Amino acid sequence: MKNHFFTIIFLLLLSCCKVKEATFSPSGGGTTELNELSEQFLKKIQQGEGTAEIQEQLANTSLKQIQKTLVTDQQRYAFWLNIYNAYIQVFLRNQPELYKDRRDFFSKEQINIAGQTISFSKIEHGIIRKSQWELGLGYFRKIFPDALERKLRVSKRDYRVHFALNCGAKDCPPVAIYSPERLEEQLNQGTERYLKETSLYDSSSNTVKVTALFSWFRGDFGGERGVGNILVQYGIIPSAKGVNISYKNYDWTLALDNFITL
Repeated sequence: MKNHFFTIIFLLLLSCCKVKEATFSPSGGGTTELNELSEQFLKKIQQGEGTAEIQEQLANTSLKQIQKTLVTDQQRYAFWLNIYNAYIQVFLRNQPELYKDRRDFFSKEQINIAGQTISFSKIEHGIIRKSQWELGLGYFRKIFPDALERKLRVSKRDYRVHFALNCGAKDCPPVAIYSPERLEEQLNQGTERYLKETSLYDSSSNTVKVTALFSWFRGDFGGERGVGNILVQYGIIPSAKGVNISYKNYDWTLALDNFITL
């Protein structure tokens, strides 16, 4: 009888542990604790609240925990988009003078995640763009990406992230709070919104002026033909046939607190 009692207690404890593990590390595209933390990070910034505690939690998590928790690309994209956009706000609100040397600002290792100090460039080009060479226009990957990138990066590139990352400039896409469950819908809405606001189509000459992002990362979009197809897809131009595409200058004026809801 006594042994039977302890067996029941053991099975109950085992069941509880399994439930807890399943909620923390889902195999689908649902929200994880880290995703929720990244969303809360941006919400606090938007509401003008302090974020020191969240930053400390992010610093004290482990690489293993990130790997175990962010399993799907939806989870990875949502987390890292939020983290990138949040830290842009944090650093440049406190020290706007850092933006005078943008090359140094983006390449400097200053974001503490899982005991690692990483740069904005590492997040954008290494993790979100799957180890793309920063100067490769989207056509060339890094030859020897480091172990951190290989462990944390997405499995498949998605050009729509270029219309979700906010680098702090006036011409950057606005900041939204991304969640794994709605990521597909949010990226589509954000892309359509940004392209309609920044593109200028002249039907009489069949010419269209678009954001310089299309030029800087042209390989991500499938080259000029791919850009044309994307512009058709999002209703910017009626047809890509014979259209002349040119790229607008990018306004790098610092402009923070540009939040939207998607």
